[in-house]
Amino acid sequence: MFGMRLPSLFVSHGAPTLPLEDSPARRFLEGLGTAIVRPSAIVCVSAHWERDRPHVSASERPETIHDFYGFPETLLRLRYPAPGAPQLAERVGKLLEHASLPAASSPDRGLDHGAWVPLLLMYPDAGIPVLQLSVQPGLGTRAHVAIGRALAPLREEGVLILGSGGAVHNLRHFRPGSTEVPGWAASFEDALVAAVEAGDEASLVGYRAAIEHAPLAHPTEEHYLPLLVAFGAGGGAPGRTLHRGFEHGAMSMAAFSFAAERGERRR
Repeated sequence: MFGMRLPSLFVSHGAPTLPLEDSPARRFLEGLGTAIVRPSAIVCVSAHWERDRPHVSASERPETIHDFYGFPETLLRLRYPAPGAPQLAERVGKLLEHASLPAASSPDRGLDHGAWVPLLLMYPDAGIPVLQLSVQPGLGTRAHVAIGRALAPLREEGVLILGSGGAVHNLRHFRPGSTEVPGWAASFEDALVAAVEAGDEASLVGYRAAIEHAPLAHPTEEHYLPLLVAFGAGGGAPGRTLHRGFEHGAMSMAAFSFAAERGERRR
């Protein structure tokens, strides 16, 4: 699939139970896989793998990690048996090293729910090779834009760069089944959408000062950082909002594409 430039994507993966629920976000993700050209491989940047510096999974057969508790047994039986991509992992490592962002290889790392929950809905056949890339909260926001920019050449090779986190993520305000959206959460999502669609890198990188209610929307940064990788991989161009909406109270399910160009099919 060389010559087919794919967009980079950011999706909010929501609660682990998303595959078991009937919701607008689930239906959106089920359609997202057919809205872009089928990728040759996927690099998924998940909020649920935090390291001090970039780590790349290199397993040939990544396990499905159930990194949660207190959910229905049905959820624990779900598996996503996609093949790994060790050769692509090596290439990712070289791209990051060339950008002075040296990465470590993790040959035993599986797919956590930040990866397999959206992928199960987008590509239920589990036929596309997948690897994960960690987030590094200690390196800050600007470093994650740089990571995305380093990986941008992969888009020319049919590789999908998928950031998976949460546009608003504050579990203290998680209200199962609630449709009441707090004003601060709606306000933050509005401002985030505006910054994404304007390609406003300064506001996205400096969001904690630039966007009101940021500390409430993201008490910790791990669910925000995958958005910056997707933004960087899109070359810093203005993004396009693919989906908006809240679930379980304050949990935003917003999703964005960057530098869509030829690889995204308009619907």
